[in-house]
Amino acid sequence: MLLERPRAPLERRDIPDPVPGPGQVLLRVRACAVCRTDLHIIDGDLRDPKLPLVLGHEIVGTVAARGENATRFPVGARVGVPWLGWTCGECRYCRSNRENLCVRARFTGYQIDGGYAEYCVADERYCLLLPDAYDDVHAAPLLCAGLIGYRALRAAGEAATLGLYGFGASAHLIAQVAASQGRRVFAFTRPGDTPSQEFALQLGAEWAGGSDRSPPVELDAAILFAPVGALVPAALRAVAKGGTVVCAGIHMTDIPSFPYDILWGERVVRSVANLTRRDGEEFLALAPRVPVHTDVEAMPLDEAGEAVRRLRAGAVHGAVVLTIGS
Repeated sequence: MLLERPRAPLERRDIPDPVPGPGQVLLRVRACAVCRTDLHIIDGDLRDPKLPLVLGHEIVGTVAARGENATRFPVGARVGVPWLGWTCGECRYCRSNRENLCVRARFTGYQIDGGYAEYCVADERYCLLLPDAYDDVHAAPLLCAGLIGYRALRAAGEAATLGLYGFGASAHLIAQVAASQGRRVFAFTRPGDTPSQEFALQLGAEWAGGSDRSPPVELDAAILFAPVGALVPAALRAVAKGGTVVCAGIHMTDIPSFPYDILWGERVVRSVANLTRRDGEEFLALAPRVPVHTDVEAMPLDEAGEAVRRLRAGAVHGAVVLTIGS
């Protein structure tokens, strides 16, 4: 499925199978989750994508062929491909173990064709081994919703009381991790979204309510998965002194002005950018131990446009995953 230009519908096209270059593997795609970042690319919120573009960066596939010097995985191995697809290894961020901030980084389904297709190629260094506990469809959301959620949870520190704003793909996974760690989880949804609130309570949240409400206790930290800038001051009002507000999205609407007194008291607002291979290895080892359950709605590749529409409308609980291989 191709995106020809921003704000255009996805189009089914027959294109030549990609050929793996040196250090790359050719993957037969089995499943690919649909991420809110895909919406930001379609809508033009993220500038300068490769066009035309095959979207998708939560890819589960099997190695069909290997390029020159690609020896990490045998043919037939099942691997996952996340958002981070390549880094330079030379800039000051790469040299200080911050490859997620690489100045020349390239991202899957953005500058590199992704997984809304039958085949894709990937740099073998940035592929991840997947735990056997998950089938293809249930593994796919771990590769972005899970990894970014995990990085955001680490950025929240040791918070004993944790707010999650926006209860979609990432939050439904990280709520389970946080609850397993003994944290008290408080979920915030769109006002009046009773189904999502009930879903949050089923997954370990102690309380769930609209984002226009205050939690019953002060929060040590809050993670914003919803890309709504107006939630930043709302979360600052909800966290205690010394608390942290983590903005987990790659794109967010403008943050409105707010009074200094809700930031004062050594509260912190920070963002999470991309992910590292270490994030992937740690989270994929942790997920089956919790165990994290991925709630998915599977749809065939031909219905990618409808999957995007459902995600945009907030009609998906958990994650929506495109099934591609049989």
